[in-house]
Amino acid sequence: MPETMQAIVKASAQPGIEVREVPVPSIGHSDVLVRVEAASVCGTDLHIYDWDPWAQGRIKPPLIPGHEFCGVVTAVGSDVTTVKEGDFVSAEMHVACGKCLQCRIGQAHICPRVKIIGVDANGAFADYVAIPESNIWKLDPSLPREYASILDPLGNAVHTVLAGEIAAKYVAVIGCGPIGLFSIAVARACGAAAIFALEVNAHRRELAAAMHADAVLDPTTDDVEAYVHEHTDGAGVDVVLEMSGHPEAMRLGFKILRTGGRVSLLGIPANPVELDLARDVIFKGATVQGINGRLMYKTWYQMEALLKANKLDLAPVITHRLPMHEFASGMELLKSGVASKILLYPERS
Repeated sequence: MPETMQAIVKASAQPGIEVREVPVPSIGHSDVLVRVEAASVCGTDLHIYDWDPWAQGRIKPPLIPGHEFCGVVTAVGSDVTTVKEGDFVSAEMHVACGKCLQCRIGQAHICPRVKIIGVDANGAFADYVAIPESNIWKLDPSLPREYASILDPLGNAVHTVLAGEIAAKYVAVIGCGPIGLFSIAVARACGAAAIFALEVNAHRRELAAAMHADAVLDPTTDDVEAYVHEHTDGAGVDVVLEMSGHPEAMRLGFKILRTGGRVSLLGIPANPVELDLARDVIFKGATVQGINGRLMYKTWYQMEALLKANKLDLAPVITHRLPMHEFASGMELLKSGVASKILLYPERS
């Protein structure tokens, strides 16, 4: 085992990132050390890179970001019993406290004391990452490494789609970033009657078509309300999966929702959003859900079942593959709007 490793480090409270040689993390009695095989970039990592107001209020440099990954176990603590060296794994990177009301009633995914590896503790943009055994997820070795590295955002999509009935339903996916695109695949795999993808970015619309959405619409040029009502016998969609967080997109979602339908909100608005609650929610009898992360660990079992059954084609979402030291280039690709999911690969001598 080497004593040092290469890592992407947010070294100081300012924009940018550094590639550094740092010590390989030590592990405690109940921890697992994983050699990272692939990691993927999230919008959160872009916030950290840019050092925006959210990052300034949350991140405490120095920090190794990265919370989406897969790898191989290289060492285990003395109390670890569920995995061994050589196992292929990923991890739920939200570490719940296990003691609060939410944790004790089965809602650990919204633990108010949650710590996120890659945000509140060193993460996976490195050769090695240390993970509590309780958060390790052992994977079937046959699972493609690329898919194994994106289970965190895929879990967000699975949680959102399966937060209510989906089979034989008309579904609108609003916002076709990676999680929105994954949601198209999940909704299709789970028997949605038709999927309407709404996206303003041309590149993302192309990806939504590649994910086999039944209709791909641009809200800035298409009459979305008219189209949806024409193709749902005038009723509107049964389910709205809102992934953009844009106020106008959210309001549009409620307009195309049928009376008695479901809206699942995953996108995070930058500012408060004004809605006509009487018209859009109360008189419509709408079910409105806030979606946060993944159910721990129900969502992981659902993901595993879908992947083992070969129900999900996620390949179009992975648009770029880079060596880890080119992290900054990946950030610029994300900003340009021509990238979806970017995978990073450690380079070892």
